[in-house]
Amino acid sequence: MKLDILAFGAHPDDVEISCSGTLLKHIAFGQTVGVIDMTHGELGTRGNGPLRLQEAADSSRILGLSVRENLGLRDGFFRVDEDAIHAVIRAIRHYRPDIVLANATTDRHPDHGRGGQLVAEACFLAGLPKVTTQRDGRPQQAWRPRLVLHYIQDYHQRPDVVVDITAHFERKLESLRAYSSQFFDPTSSEPATPISGQDFFDFLRGRAKEMGRPIGATYAEGFTSARYLGVERLDRLF
Repeated sequence: MKLDILAFGAHPDDVEISCSGTLLKHIAFGQTVGVIDMTHGELGTRGNGPLRLQEAADSSRILGLSVRENLGLRDGFFRVDEDAIHAVIRAIRHYRPDIVLANATTDRHPDHGRGGQLVAEACFLAGLPKVTTQRDGRPQQAWRPRLVLHYIQDYHQRPDVVVDITAHFERKLESLRAYSSQFFDPTSSEPATPISGQDFFDFLRGRAKEMGRPIGATYAEGFTSARYLGVERLDRLF
């Protein structure tokens, strides 16, 4: 299966929090979209690995993803090393996305910045024919995405590009509610976390409003790029 967009997240729910509105918008355009979670999120203060996998599956149905996989890297302890890079390369070469979305380049959780670096390096190396990989016992051909963008997470960053997600914002929140272990639940006896408070969805709404305001949109999601972004016609920018 070839995908138009493949989004990577260090943990289940990273993608939903930061770029699911963009995914929903492109799915509505008729594009094929998938998500690769790098870990099970097993070290999270709330919930556990198996539960978060189930929540990710529930969220995937809400989003209408074509595919979702988990690489099973160690939460908190994966590194940008050869094994992890090869795992990401195999996914990139299998799905051959034109666009890859990855974790923020720096953030409160060290897995986020490390995950963003891991995916960026893997996207480059995936295009080198002399880097050999196999999937299901079959050799893979080199493939390099045309565009790699990093979504913005907890720490504020100035975006290089923003996407109007106004028509999809409420469904974005619906996909997040699938992670019932992670977000506000007045009946939960688990410890509080930075995202489990009642005001976290208010923060997400405010962040989306902030990103949308400069382009005249009610809600938007922002992304950064390590390279120049080209455009063929200036009148396509707004």
